[in-house]
Amino acid sequence: MSEAALERYATTFANLTPDTVDELCALVSEGVYFKDPFNDIQGRQAFKHLLLDMFERAGRPAFSVDTICWHQASETGWLRWHFRADLPVIGRLEVEGCSRVLFDAHGQVSTHMDYWDSAPVYLKLPLIGRLLRGVRHRISSQAS
Repeated sequence: MSEAALERYATTFANLTPDTVDELCALVSEGVYFKDPFNDIQGRQAFKHLLLDMFERAGRPAFSVDTICWHQASETGWLRWHFRADLPVIGRLEVEGCSRVLFDAHGQVSTHMDYWDSAPVYLKLPLIGRLLRGVRHRISSQAS
């Protein structure tokens, strides 16, 4: 049951638009837990708010799901995805990441945890980015 639920969730996630946010929210539990490098929220309403806020703040946000994997032994779903958006101050952002997706007994998503490198976001910020690029250069194997 959860493998089919993962496929349905991944398809809805990959086709997410402001008009389909409710469809994705219908696939998550009332107490869904969501976490990524910038958010740590709980509850369907908070999840919906997060998604709508993304569409309001970001230009042309889009996900593409490249890999869907169901790990039977741990009953865990994994999605490998790409995200693209135009962000204020930063400009065009393209990120690759993965999501760990857990389901409750009713086949609804109870946990969605995103794993992705947030450094590209920080590196594009005007003041902080300059400082971080300097630090990165100093600690890289290229610096002598």
